[in-house]
Amino acid sequence: MTGHRDETPLVCAGRRDNAVRLTAVDENAARIGLKCGQGLTEARAICPSLLVIEEDQAADRRFLEALADWCDRYTPLVALEGSDGLFLDITGSSHLFGGEQPLLDEMSARLLAMGLEAHAAISPSPGLSSALARFGGKPIVEAHEAEDVLAPLPLSALRIEASTIQALAKVGLKQIGDLLDAPRAPLVRRFGAVLLLRLDQALGRDEEAISPRLPVAPLSAERRLAEPIQAQDHILSLARQLADGLAPSLEARGAGGRLFELVLFRVDGQVFRLKAGASTPLRDKERIARLFAERLQAVHDDLDAGFGFEILRLNVLRHEPFDARQGDFEDNDRRQQSLAEFVDQVSARLGADCLQTYQLRESHIPERAVVPVAAIEHLMVRKPMQEAAPLHRTVERPLRLFTHPEPLEAYAAEVPDGPPVRFRWRRLNHKVSRAEGPERIATEWWLDAVEDEEGKPKKVDRTRDYFRLECETGERFWVYREGLYDQTPNPRWYMHGIFA
Repeated sequence: MTGHRDETPLVCAGRRDNAVRLTAVDENAARIGLKCGQGLTEARAICPSLLVIEEDQAADRRFLEALADWCDRYTPLVALEGSDGLFLDITGSSHLFGGEQPLLDEMSARLLAMGLEAHAAISPSPGLSSALARFGGKPIVEAHEAEDVLAPLPLSALRIEASTIQALAKVGLKQIGDLLDAPRAPLVRRFGAVLLLRLDQALGRDEEAISPRLPVAPLSAERRLAEPIQAQDHILSLARQLADGLAPSLEARGAGGRLFELVLFRVDGQVFRLKAGASTPLRDKERIARLFAERLQAVHDDLDAGFGFEILRLNVLRHEPFDARQGDFEDNDRRQQSLAEFVDQVSARLGADCLQTYQLRESHIPERAVVPVAAIEHLMVRKPMQEAAPLHRTVERPLRLFTHPEPLEAYAAEVPDGPPVRFRWRRLNHKVSRAEGPERIATEWWLDAVEDEEGKPKKVDRTRDYFRLECETGERFWVYREGLYDQTPNPRWYMHGIFA
C-alpha cells in the first residue's frame, strides 16, 4: 500500500500596499514560480488550484517568540530579526555543545524533528549570518572569507530598502560583489549612507549590536537531564539543588537574590518561565524552593508537563546586598524573618499585589500623603531602638480614608468658617450633634496650577477646611469644604473619611 503526497501549492496572503500579495509560499508553490510579494490575482492565474491561507501576523509573532524561547537553551542572547528570523549570539557558549558545527547540526536536527525546516549560518557578524541563511552559502564562515561568500549574493541580502535595490539595478549594480571595489563616495552621495553601513556590517568592519528580547540574568545555574521529569517534587528538588549551586556566586558578590526565575524546557520545545520575588535578599535554598512550590501551586492547571522537562534553569534576575546580621535576645530578627517569609509565600501564590503597604510621600494633601505599594517590594525592616522623642499632640485622622473624596450636600453651614448643621451623603440625611474644626490645608499650587487663556500658569485656590463631625446616630465623619466663602460664592463640600 502506497500513499500519495498532495502536490497542491500552498501560500499565505495578506494586504500589502493596498493589494493582496503572497507573504509565504511552500516548496510546491516556489517550484512553479510563485514568490513572496507577488499579487494574489497573478498567482491564481498561474495556478487556479492554489490553496490560499490568510496570514495572521499576531500568530506568526507569537510563534517566533516561542521559537526564540526554545533557542534560549543554546544562549540567552536571542534577538528577533524581522518577522521571520532570529539572531543568536553564541560567543562563549558553542563549546558547551562540542563546537559550532555540532551546535548547528543539533539545532537543525531538533527543529526538523518538530516539523520546521530552518536555514541557519554562523559567522562573525549578524549581517553576514543573515545573508547566508536567507540566500544560501557556507553554513559556517570565518572572518577572512566574508568578501568571497558575499560577492555572488544579491543586493537584497544586505537588508536594504527595495527602492535602493531598484536604483542600484538601473546602473548595473545587482550583486554585492559589484559594490566591493566601487568608489564609496559616489555611492554615498547617490544612494545614501545606509547602503555602505549595511555592507560594512556584513563584512564585520562596523559592529552591529544584538539586542536580546529578554534581559540577561547576571547569575544562572542549569541542569540538563538524561531522562525528562514530570513530577512537581522532582522539579522542586532540582530547583533546590540549583539554588544551592548559586549560593557561592551570591556570597562572592555579597548579595542575595530578590527576583528569581525558573525556566522549564519541555521535550517538545515548549518553554515555561516562572518568576518569584522575595521581600528580602535570599541565599537559603530551602526558602527559594518554597517560593517556587507556591508558584507551581498557583499555576498548577496552566503548567502542562507533557512528556516531561529536559532542561531546568534557575536565574537570578535581580540581586541586592545581603545583610548578614545576628538576631537579638528578644528574637525580633526571627519574627522579622517569619514576616518576610509569609509575605514571600503569599505573594508567590497570589501575586505581588495581593499584600500591600503604604509608603509616605512628601505632600500635606491627605490623599497624596501615602501611596499603596506591594509589600514584597517595600517590606519595612525593623530599625534599631532609638531614644524616645518627646510626645506631641497628634492630629486625629479617620480610620478609613477615601482615595477619592465623595461630594455631599451640606445645609445651614455657619459663615465664614463654621461646619454644616445637616448634610446628605449617599442618599442618607445626617444631623450634626458635635463638630471640631476647622483644620485648614492649603493647595499645592506647584502641582494644581492651570493655564490661563494666554497659556500662562494660573494659581487656583482650592483651600480646604476640614471638620470632624459627630452625628446624632453616633457616626463620626471627616468632611471638608473646598474654597473660602469670601473667594467662592458656593463652595463645595466633600466626605473624605470615616472614624472608628
